[in-house]
Order: sequence, then structure tokens, then C-alpha cells
Amino acid sequence: MRRHRTDWLSLLAGLLFVGVGVRYVSGPGPAPEAMIPILIIGLGLAGFIGVLTKAFRKR
Repeated sequence: MRRHRTDWLSLLAGLLFVGVGVRYVSGPGPAPEAMIPILIIGLGLAGFIGVLTKAFRKR
């Protein structure tokens, strides 16, 4: 069996959206105006980590 490397960008983005979904299903969530910046910042951090891991893999 051949193993592949973890795609950190996809993993972190998926966890972010699952976390937001669970938050809204479990009870009254915060206003959507407050969640949009959180999602944008979270995706930005996930992208930054994805870029860093690719840079370190090439070494």
C-alpha cells in the first residue's frame, strides 16, 4: 500500500467548516456578520500553513 502526504490546507479548511457547522447545529450561533471574518481569517491561516508545509517538503 502506498501512502500519500497529508494535504494540510484541505484538512484545516475542512475542520474549520465542520466546526462552524457543529456550532450552528448545536445551538443558536453567533451572527453571520461575526462568522464571516472568522472564516476568512481561518482560511487564510490554513493557506499560510499549507504554503509553509510545501516549502519545507521541497527541501
